[in-house]
Amino acid sequence: MPVLAALAGVACLSLMDAFMKGAALAIGAYSAAVLRYGIGFAIAAPVWLAAGGRWPARKPLRFHLIRGVISAFMALTFFYALTKLPIAETIAISFFAPILSLYLAALLLKEQIRREAIWAALLGLAGTLVIVGGRIGRERMTEDAALGLAAITFSALLYAYNLVLGRQQALVAKPLEIATFHSGIGGLVLAFGAPWFLILPDAAVTGDLAAAALLTVVGAAALAWGYAREEAQVLVPMEYSGFLWASLFGWLFFREAVPLTTISGVLLIVAGCWIATRRKRPEIGAI
Repeated sequence: MPVLAALAGVACLSLMDAFMKGAALAIGAYSAAVLRYGIGFAIAAPVWLAAGGRWPARKPLRFHLIRGVISAFMALTFFYALTKLPIAETIAISFFAPILSLYLAALLLKEQIRREAIWAALLGLAGTLVIVGGRIGRERMTEDAALGLAAITFSALLYAYNLVLGRQQALVAKPLEIATFHSGIGGLVLAFGAPWFLILPDAAVTGDLAAAALLTVVGAAALAWGYAREEAQVLVPMEYSGFLWASLFGWLFFREAVPLTTISGVLLIVAGCWIATRRKRPEIGAI
């Protein structure tokens, strides 16, 4: 069930990316991001309160605050990258983040870095270079493409830290509480720029943002439920199913093709993640 929950969460978030790309192209990445957070909070908070939600204790509140700030800038740069790059390519490059999270887990959680993690990092780096190199080889590197690649690289670094925080957060808070504070804190952080950057959407874009917000709440809650019941190293590989959804939704929504170099790069990154996360089965009788 935790694996199925993680798969469902990734599918919801991949569909959310498609809605957010359309909204970000219409009103800008900043406005789309801050409004999605606001609508998401309006959806999640009443449900959380109706279920008996109370103000969290100091430890979970600390994780809510840190992850909310990290997620705000992670989302903003990711949605900006979506306006410059195809959905599948953007998500493919972000796939390097789960491998980076293994090293962050070693640094923050004092886990020992295994030899497999080193090979995984090398394969992940190779896969990322193949994807970026494929884009350079297919077409001239425009300023927009360069900005998109820089944005998704920065977002992936934040995403790696976010994965570690997500595991810690899921152990001390329930899914609805996590979804509520994720949207509330993320939206509050980005709202500081509203007087200068916010653009109000029309009805069609508002519908896209509402769908994206609902998918975010459902996806975040599903992932939190799964991470509370299974180790991160088991569920992290489920993140890679997002590429299949991204390819489908990118084609359905925007007629985006997926080049062979992107598929090749993803295979290298997935191989790296599999090497890093596989575990030896304990021998019979072992303590």
